[in-house]
Order: sequence, then structure tokens, then C-alpha cells
Amino acid sequence: MLLQELVKKGIIEKSKATSLEYEVKTSTKKEEEIILEKRIVSEDFLFGLKSQLLKIPLRIVSTEEIKLNALETIPEPSAKYYNVIPLSKKENHLEIGMVYPEDLKAREALEFLARQNRFTYKVHLITISNFRELLKKYRTLKKEVTRALEELEVELKKKEERVKDKKSELERIVEEAPISKVVAVILRHAVEGGASDIHIEPGREKLRVRFRLDGILHASIFMPVRILPAIIARIKILSNLKIDEMRVPQDGRFSAQLEGRNIDFRVSTLPTSLGEKSVLRILDPGRKSTTFEDLGIDGRNLRVLKESFKKTYGMILSTGPTGSGKSTTLYAILNILNEEGVNIITLEDPIEYYMEGINQSQVRPEIGYSFANGLRSILRQDPDIIMVGEIRDEETASLAIHAALTGHVLLSTLHTSNTLGAIPRLIDMGIEPFLLPPTLSLIMAQRLVRKLCPYCKKKIALNKEAEKIIDKTTSEMSLEEKKTIKRAKYIYAPVGCKRCNNAGYSGRIGIFEFLEITEALSKLILTKPGEDEIEKEAKRQGMTTMKQDGIKKVLAGITSLEEVLRVAEEK
Repeated sequence: MLLQELVKKGIIEKSKATSLEYEVKTSTKKEEEIILEKRIVSEDFLFGLKSQLLKIPLRIVSTEEIKLNALETIPEPSAKYYNVIPLSKKENHLEIGMVYPEDLKAREALEFLARQNRFTYKVHLITISNFRELLKKYRTLKKEVTRALEELEVELKKKEERVKDKKSELERIVEEAPISKVVAVILRHAVEGGASDIHIEPGREKLRVRFRLDGILHASIFMPVRILPAIIARIKILSNLKIDEMRVPQDGRFSAQLEGRNIDFRVSTLPTSLGEKSVLRILDPGRKSTTFEDLGIDGRNLRVLKESFKKTYGMILSTGPTGSGKSTTLYAILNILNEEGVNIITLEDPIEYYMEGINQSQVRPEIGYSFANGLRSILRQDPDIIMVGEIRDEETASLAIHAALTGHVLLSTLHTSNTLGAIPRLIDMGIEPFLLPPTLSLIMAQRLVRKLCPYCKKKIALNKEAEKIIDKTTSEMSLEEKKTIKRAKYIYAPVGCKRCNNAGYSGRIGIFEFLEITEALSKLILTKPGEDEIEKEAKRQGMTTMKQDGIKKVLAGITSLEEVLRVAEEK
């Protein structure tokens, strides 16, 4: 139905629709799911079209609008199975949201529930993503944690009188259902909410759990501080860490099955004056491969990056602070280079995402398996492409230079604030300047900015101050970049809506600068230049700075001016 409509509207060709229809018939997926997977149209457009065809109104509903008394009329398993959910209840009348109102089985189930529970109803069409969001209302974080804590309190009271061996009692408590449930609920809500990190932090009176969403930490729940040891011990058991060692930091990792897929968690514990703190980095191995466009690499930057791939040897360095997306960019490059005919080996600390077809090795400094020692071994493994997680010292830097000089493509990261500092940093590490020009192919630097929510961002007129900043920044861009910019009298600002939980932003994107190692820059490197001299040459070659790249994204309506200034100007 929908595929044929898209053909009528000239969005896809008939042959393409026929092959997709065959895919629908031979898989368990719905027509809508396949259209959205192939990114033929947006979800809003698709369901708007479906609404017109079925003559059923389309609604977007926030979780705050749904009351628990409405949810009680349709059990969660039925809601999940038939993709149907109560939106509101007034006396015996329900407003019902359905993803597939044309599904006869779902309609029959709804009729049965209406007869059984004696209610009348009106059907509204809702999108797949909106339904998934609303389904979470059945189990809120606070409600689930509170229930598990109540069970835990009962367990503790039963055993309070006869606790003698605190260590063995702690081990027993953390293995029992209530505390395991508390941890499982925290993990699931973080993954469902799209968090990148979970912070479990002790306070004087409360234990605080915070989730990092789009780079910003948000307090999610507070719990009694007395259960901190049990929570931390449970996480340590999952990560195979020592539960009775609380004096020193520990690092570990574990996997959990959540929402039908395996999610990896990288764990770090830290002793503080109020007790142990734990941070869990959420790593989703099943995430879709990220394209350069998804990362935010376009225009001159994309051209320069693709040209660096044509070389059969040389070093590509990614720079920036922790959490700026360096690893994600390197993984995207590896994904492009990952072909049957090449041997790719990585040396990481830790391995963040497992990639099919790539040999990934985890360094273990505590047993002498460092980046430097690992790199020596890798060079004996007949590699074509090598990724070293980070160049931290003179020995690793020297080996990396040697690897790039002897016919290997080498990717790595370096902790400098921008591209200009990378060359002086390598020279400070003891690398002779004459070795750098034949070795370096490209130096990248990046930061992450929050993307404006596409559903609620609003146009605002450029005020004089904003116009001045944009004019000054764009005037210094290369001619190549200026051609790609569409100047406007307005930009976009955040508002906040149901889709973005009133944040005004949804997701993040990179802002980049790419420094090419040109012939002129190669000559300059031999003189051991400072950052000021490298900056002059970078401007002469037409490098787009992170701030300029950010302004391009402001003018394209991707992010806000405030966000770019906040991120690009921090040192």
C-alpha cells in the first residue's frame, strides 16, 4: 500500500518498490519498517501519508500525557504484541494509539478487550518510535527502583540480627534478586534513554544516579546511601573485579542482554571520601555503521579525508580531548578501509566496539603488554593497516613513525586541543622533524556539539552580535568552503518539545578541522615551528577551523550558534 503510494508520488521507482515488496513478503518485517530502514522517507512523512490513506488522525504523544489509570486497561504484554497503547481515559471512553490499525488481529484483540473491560474507544495512528517511547511508561525508573528497594529492605531486616561476616553477607545480598533488579533497572533505563554513561555517586545522605545524554549529565534518581556498597559490589561482580578492594580504582567490562541485543558496559570504580563511585560507559556493538556524513564531515574536510585514503602508507592522527568522538571517527575510517584483501590490526585500551573482519587486541600495561610492546608484535603480523588507540609516549611515537615509514597505514589519537599542536607535540616527544613530512598524511581535530531537535527548532532573526560573529568567521573561510554556504537572515534556536524531552536538542554531531601535510607545510616542519607559524600555513592552505565548520552547521540549521561558541572556543 505505502510502497505503491511512494511510486505514485515519484519518490521511488516501480522496480525498487517491487523488490521491496518481495522483501516484505519474505521477512517478518512490516512494510513501514523496511521503508524506514532503507531511509527512503522520514518516519513523520511516512505516517502522515499512512494517515491520509487510512483516514485516521496521526498523533504524537509525550509520556507525560499518559496516565497510569489509562494504561491499566490494556496489559503491557498485549500492548507490546499488538502495537497498541491507551493514550487517555475519560470515564469508560479510551483514546487508543495504534501503529498498525489496518492489522485485523490487532483490531480483533482491541474489540475483545473493549468487551471484556466495558469501554468504548477511538483509534489514533501513532509512529513506531512514538509507540516505543510510550511503552516505557509501563515501567518508570523511579517506580521500578522503589519496588526493588522495598524488597531489599525486607531482606536486610530479616538478616540484620545475625550478620557476622560482613564480606560474605555482602556477597550474598548482591547475588539475590532485589539488588540485582535495582542494577538491571538502572542499566535498562540508561540504554532505552540513549545515555552514553551512567554515574553512580555517593553523597552524604543520598546515592545519586546520573545519565549522560547528548554530552550533558542529568540526575535520574536518588536512593538511600546505605545501599551503595551493595550496588557497587553487584557491578564489580558483573565486571569480574575484586569486591573487597575499595582502596584503589579498578577497571572492568561486562555484557548484558537488553532490549533483545547485547550491550557492552565499560566499568570504572574510584574511591572517594564518601564511598566508591562507579562510572559505566555504554557501548552498543550492534549500532549501525556510522558514515562520514552522519559524523558531520563534509565539504573540504570530506575531500581531504578521502584523498588521504589513496595513499598506501602514512599516519592519520585524530586529536582532541577525552569524549570528543575521536574513537568513533577512527572506527568509521576503519569501516571504509575494511576489505577482504587487507589485514587490519588494532591495539586498543580498551576495545570499544568489536568489528567483524578486524583483528583487535587489548593492551594490558599491568602485565607489560603496553602500546609500545604491542606495536612491536603487530609489525610481525604482516599488517596493511594498524590502529593504535593512543600515542602516549616517545617509544610508541617512534614505533608508530617507523610503521608508517615502512609501508603501513597507521591511525592513532593524540591528546592535543587542536591540529596545530600535534606537530610540536610529536617533536617534544623526541621525534626528529625530518621524519614527520614523509610520515604524516593528515591531522584531524574535533569536538561534539548537540544537534537541534528537528521537530521544535525555531527560526530566529540574526541580531547584530550574531551577524558580526558569523560574518567574521565566514569571511576567513576558503573559497572552496564559501561556495557551499547559503547565507540567510535567520538561524535556528532550541525550543523544547515532547520528542526531545523539552531539551531543544537531540543527538550530537562533530565539528572538525583537517590539516593536510602539503609540500609547503613539510618544509615548515623541518624548522621546528610553533603553533603560530603552523596556523599561518594552515590558513594559507585553506584549512577549515572547528569554529568555521560549526558556523556552517549553524547556517544549515543543524545546531545553534550558542552551542558552537560554547564548544569550539573552549580550550
